[in-house]
Amino acid sequence: MTTSTTETTTETSSTGKASREKTSPAAAPDPLPSPATKRGLRHKAAAGSTTVGSGGPGRNEVRLCGRLAAQAQERELPSGDRIVTLRVVVARAQAGNRRRQPVEGPKRATVDTIDVVCWTAATRRTALRLRADEVVEVEGALRRRFFGGPSGRQSRYEVEASVLRRASGGALAGT
Repeated sequence: MTTSTTETTTETSSTGKASREKTSPAAAPDPLPSPATKRGLRHKAAAGSTTVGSGGPGRNEVRLCGRLAAQAQERELPSGDRIVTLRVVVARAQAGNRRRQPVEGPKRATVDTIDVVCWTAATRRTALRLRADEVVEVEGALRRRFFGGPSGRQSRYEVEASVLRRASGGALAGT
């Protein structure tokens, strides 16, 4: 977000003197709002509000498009909640600014494997219909989940899916 300060000069016809007025810093809007922000703007505009968000400086939005590594797995947590987990494999962009020189020989595919968890009924249903190697799109938020393991307390980062769909234009699941 950028800020700017503007100065304006106005002349009054009765005195002929110029007066200067300094306005307070104005925040420029984000140049490209995300789809979630656009939806939020539409909902707030419909409700008659012009402010966006809770006023905090942060944003936790994740958008992925990649190949499903294996079929999704449904399981029940000790709390009784049912979730569906899946892994999305995303190819990394070619990094031209690495310090290390590439190793000669056959090139390895460089990918990221990202765990995705589906909590809502709609995203769980969609995830269970997907098959391995299908290309999917995921929208959601990055979460850090804590759980007890054999060696004590552990944590894991995963994407909590709010929207899940086939990349080929399949039906939208979630909000």
